[in-house]
Amino acid sequence: MSKQNQPNFATKCIHGGLSPDPATGAVMTPIYQTSTYAQSAPGVNQGYAYARTKNPTRSALESNLASLENGKHAICFSSGLAAMDNILRLLSPGDEVLASDDLYGGSYRLLTSVFAGFGIKSRFIDMRDATTVAAEVSDATKMLWIETPTNPMLNLVDIAALTEIAKEKGLLSVIDNTFASPYLQQPLDMGADLVLHSATKYLGGHSDVVMGAVVTHNEEFAQRLYYLQNAVGAIPGPQDCFLVLRGIKTLHLRVERACQNAQRIVEVLQRDDRVAHVYYPGLPDHPGHALARRQMRDFGAMVSFDLKVDTMEAASALMQKTHYFTLAESLGGVESLIGHPATMTHASIPREQRLQVGLTDSLIRLSVGIEDADDLVDDLTNALR
Repeated sequence: MSKQNQPNFATKCIHGGLSPDPATGAVMTPIYQTSTYAQSAPGVNQGYAYARTKNPTRSALESNLASLENGKHAICFSSGLAAMDNILRLLSPGDEVLASDDLYGGSYRLLTSVFAGFGIKSRFIDMRDATTVAAEVSDATKMLWIETPTNPMLNLVDIAALTEIAKEKGLLSVIDNTFASPYLQQPLDMGADLVLHSATKYLGGHSDVVMGAVVTHNEEFAQRLYYLQNAVGAIPGPQDCFLVLRGIKTLHLRVERACQNAQRIVEVLQRDDRVAHVYYPGLPDHPGHALARRQMRDFGAMVSFDLKVDTMEAASALMQKTHYFTLAESLGGVESLIGHPATMTHASIPREQRLQVGLTDSLIRLSVGIEDADDLVDDLTNALR
């Protein structure tokens, strides 16, 4: 295959899976704001009949996302959790999910409070040691649910090792790639069956849309998910699809800049005597540093740290003093965000379980944006004082 047919990542962000609009020649994908489509005869159409089933703006986004993850199919949903919900619908009552013990609180809630009621059991384990994961697989286990880097402790999981275990044992391997984005790692190339994104985060990148997506090589899984997308109906609207398409155009630039800023922030946090621990894969003493260098393009723009005064009050006081770091949930936008997992993103996980993985009462999570690094450093330094 020629170089022209194998574009690099930055080129894929702009052109991957896309072409000018065939009806008008519009360079940017139009927003097809319609719920239905004219048919020339009953059941005869131009590939589109009803917008829940298919929409040209959504089709363009799905093609673009498949290209970014080096997959064949992408299926978009109305949120990241809607995407997860549809993946879990591939299972049957009596099946078991092995999931990371450090994962997004919404994922934990969906597994334990919703799908447990339909007879799907979940167990949460430390996935940093592939041997341990292999030993935990039971006859009922049908899926590995993997986050890497994990949320919020930023642990690294060996994607290639775990997907190899999944293949050997006949399991479905799912990687939540939200924290890394396709720019930093592409799990399908490392053997994953399905890759999930909260497109709300780095893919959209501007904190103005909520969406989820699943990417796969597997034709059978793809067709089942397309069926569920239509049958269940948790679809994104065309305006949202347009916003994510627009966000992806600068994905590589935004993530690269955010990673650079995160490195500066980490250096400041490490020197501050009010900070107890800094969790960031880019640190040489991080347990997953070597793995991150091997399976990621860079170390990411998510940073967690806890305080020597380990109380929620201390964390709250700090977070209310920042100016450029906005106190808010979510991540991956152009603006820097600061949050408290114990009371925000991970409040649905029992405190005892949070503490077991190191999620302390004073743990603070940063989503480092693309502002000027000096301003971000000054902002955080002043808040720590």
